[in-house]
Amino acid sequence: MGDELIRREIVGIEFLSFLQGMKQLTEKFSDNVLGDQTLDVRSRKTREFGILYGVGVGPGDPDLLTIKALEVLKNVPFIFAASSSKNDYSIAGNIVKKHLGSKDVEKLPFPMCDDKSVLEEAWKKNGDRVLEVLSRGLDCAFITLGDPLTYSTFSYLMKTIRKVAPGIRVRSVPGITSFQAAAAAASLPLSEGEESLVIVSGARGGLKLKESIKTSDNIVMLKTYKQFKDIYQTLEELDLLNKATFVCNLGTDEQKIVNNLTKLKNANTPYLSLIIIKKNLQDT
Repeated sequence: MGDELIRREIVGIEFLSFLQGMKQLTEKFSDNVLGDQTLDVRSRKTREFGILYGVGVGPGDPDLLTIKALEVLKNVPFIFAASSSKNDYSIAGNIVKKHLGSKDVEKLPFPMCDDKSVLEEAWKKNGDRVLEVLSRGLDCAFITLGDPLTYSTFSYLMKTIRKVAPGIRVRSVPGITSFQAAAAAASLPLSEGEESLVIVSGARGGLKLKESIKTSDNIVMLKTYKQFKDIYQTLEELDLLNKATFVCNLGTDEQKIVNNLTKLKNANTPYLSLIIIKKNLQDT
């Protein structure tokens, strides 16, 4: 009986030794195959990663940056901002410059095109760069115009990173949107009482406006610069030109507010422009 117990203990010890050896071999194989730690993010504890902050910096006026946003930007070691692939200028980066001084803002190039494969490649490349920083245990912020979760580049970046590292910690710092600031600048209530308010993109031109106006009292159209002529024609057809307010370049020296769009026929509008349409607006 004693010999049998001794034999079992020896077998148990040998089996545990075998398991330990297999574990070491697996870890060694994993390191050799994966190499770059950013490729092995799914198997790592997300607590080892830094926190990704999406920070809205407002519509253009540096003084509209929130105290919370400024606090985050001053404390994170890395700040990222989107720029065109044609140059490294960043509107969001320019807004925070007044508050951050010489602190570096790294530009991530994004192509201004509709080619899905080109865009996906850019998202992946930029997502990998941000993930590289996070994987070192460092917090970082991605700054964006307006609010980080309203028609924002940040929402796409967040989705891209979460595909690779689903458990990554993300914090969003809300910002003042362009349409909030536009309404304030024009002293124009966005909605009152039981009125409805819809926010839409102007990328599809007047088509989206025709769809929305049927069921909405007030409409904010963002990203109107490319399709402005088509949007203008649609407003004219619907007899809403005098119910629309055009605002561009908010918070800058080039800020412009036009209360009746008949003045803008055939006009070339800038990138930072929007239109507020109030179907029930009374003539004053």
